[in-house]
Amino acid sequence: MPKSAKSATNIDTGKLSELYPDAAKELLGLQEALKAKTLQREGQDSFLTYVKHMWPDFIEGRHHQIFAEKLEQVARGELKRLIINMPPRHTKSEFASTYFPSWALGRDPKLKIMQITHTAELAFRFGRRVRDLIDSEDYQGVFPGVALKADSKSAGRWETNGGGEAFYSGIGGAVTGRGADILVLDDIHSEQDALSPTALDNAWEYYSSGPRQRLQPGGAIIIVMTRWSTKDLTGRLLSKQAEEHADQWEVVEFPAIMPSNDALWPEYWTLPELEGVKASIPVSKWEAQWMQNPTSDEGAILKREWWKIWEEDRVPNMQFVIQSYDTAFSKKETADFSAITTWCVFYPEEGGEPNLLLLDARKGRWNFPELKNEAFEQYEYWEPDIVIIEAKASGMPLTHELRQTGIPVLNYSPNKGQDKIARVNTVSPLLEAGMVWAPDKRWADEVIEECAAFPFGDHDDLVDSTTQALMRYRQGGFIALESDELMDSDYKPPRKEYY
Repeated sequence: MPKSAKSATNIDTGKLSELYPDAAKELLGLQEALKAKTLQREGQDSFLTYVKHMWPDFIEGRHHQIFAEKLEQVARGELKRLIINMPPRHTKSEFASTYFPSWALGRDPKLKIMQITHTAELAFRFGRRVRDLIDSEDYQGVFPGVALKADSKSAGRWETNGGGEAFYSGIGGAVTGRGADILVLDDIHSEQDALSPTALDNAWEYYSSGPRQRLQPGGAIIIVMTRWSTKDLTGRLLSKQAEEHADQWEVVEFPAIMPSNDALWPEYWTLPELEGVKASIPVSKWEAQWMQNPTSDEGAILKREWWKIWEEDRVPNMQFVIQSYDTAFSKKETADFSAITTWCVFYPEEGGEPNLLLLDARKGRWNFPELKNEAFEQYEYWEPDIVIIEAKASGMPLTHELRQTGIPVLNYSPNKGQDKIARVNTVSPLLEAGMVWAPDKRWADEVIEECAAFPFGDHDDLVDSTTQALMRYRQGGFIALESDELMDSDYKPPRKEYY
């Protein structure tokens, strides 16, 4: 703001009007004109400023700032392929399908924008909202002179007075003959689609044969969605990136709960509210829709379907209990987790073959004193026959502390060349044979989901703890497959009663 203009705003117009009524009126007019010019300049340059002007009740979060920056890059022609993955009810559609198209058309009224969502009804609703925004008085305050063409009445297709066009369609709608400078795809999958491989395939086929081919040379694509599956649009596009000349995407993912365990948008979604959502839906849906981390059995080493579910509330007659640790001593949000799983041998059928049951699983970012206390509590509760801790730097101090109190600790050292994938492959036949059980509990679901996501998941701490325990059972002869050669085929693990 020029110095003269800034000083003018500080003048006491009340006193001035008493002395110079005409001058005061003129000054007020100048102030209003200055405010209008400032709004135009800032609202046209800053998407977030525009949103706040058009949406007075908007509650800003940090993720909105990042989202806005990426949309501005698209508008300036600096970013051509953008994927934003966000949880439900975090203003995904408000930004991408309502305010951004109206803002972009204000900046360049000649733009051709095409918007696709999972139903025509929802698409037309977006079209109506954008049309009404452009036709509003508030919009003229930012983009004076930009208006709808006189005959633009349809919600699904309308034009600006600058020659621009907005076209809206649901999945399956005809887009032949349309062109797009900016293609916006907003949640093209519904929940029903996510449950149907055919529906996911159809959405991909529609995108690749329809809207994608309507993009003008140099045009941009914005995809905003909640993740549903590894086979959803985001998943397919990312897998395609490896192909020569394929679209290369900038991907921004917003989990509802950040690695720091803070809420993504605490100004609106508090952590207790998010924890309530997490507790009320299946782990697979929470991980996909709210954490943007879908898992799939396709290509998984440890498939979900292989786990057998122990549905009884009582714990069966347990034998040889193992407690397995994957250690990491840090509370930093970027650090690995420490994981503790507890297992036992049991016999699902009297006189049958031994199986394995997951008794408990704990996971957290603990410092060393916290982990030590957790270890003592877990040992006292389950009284395992042996505690297994990997012989790595972070595991040795805990080993020492536990042995000092008489707790039997076995240090596990992977064989040379036996990386995590090799270890998982070693135990996968046990699960495939239906010999590994887990209770119908949420914490057990988290173990199953993390195993199903390996090796592509964000974390593998529970996987490491699980494979460590299962390898010990198999190598120790407590459980065996027909293909295993045991020194004593008549060996049975000692029975131990728990009350």
